[in-house]
Amino acid sequence: IASIMNRVRNLKNKYRNEDNITDELNCTKISADTTDNSGTVNQIMMTTNTPEDWLCFLLRLEKKGIPQMDVGLLNRLIGRYSQAVTALPAEKYSQDESYARILVRFAELKALQDPEEARDQFHLARLNCKKFAFVHVAFAQFELLQENEKKCKQILQKAVECSAVPLEVLETALQNFHLKKKQLLSDEEK
Repeated sequence: IASIMNRVRNLKNKYRNEDNITDELNCTKISADTTDNSGTVNQIMMTTNTPEDWLCFLLRLEKKGIPQMDVGLLNRLIGRYSQAVTALPAEKYSQDESYARILVRFAELKALQDPEEARDQFHLARLNCKKFAFVHVAFAQFELLQENEKKCKQILQKAVECSAVPLEVLETALQNFHLKKKQLLSDEEK
């Protein structure tokens, strides 16, 4: 009994000291290892494996720092986003907004390391989730930042042609493009 009580005390102390365990539990309804999050990843993959759970987990992980300033965090995030993309079959989730957001954010993070790989990821996102306007706008924004104005405009025009929604987002992005703004959508417009 003393051994069991000692182990219970150790477990209580461990979870009491983890600063974000309640956030993690509320988000994914499972406990997490705060060092590499492998417990959370394994739990998601073995149970629900939904884009919503993955996105919630990934956004929590992003709150641990600023990927643009922390190469270690950036690499960890890219690895986890890669796992999510691999674990979620496109044919099953192409109509899911959370899945589309995972693909777009993965491409945005890749852009911080390797623009060519990022371009491939944006193509993948656009191919699999073409009904979401934000996917096209994110890709167009990437091309604009790469100083490929012609490609940026083509992406936005093709998005309108394929009836991505909401159309207003695409119209606003095109309007901002024509006004030579560096941001296709402001934070409020997003």
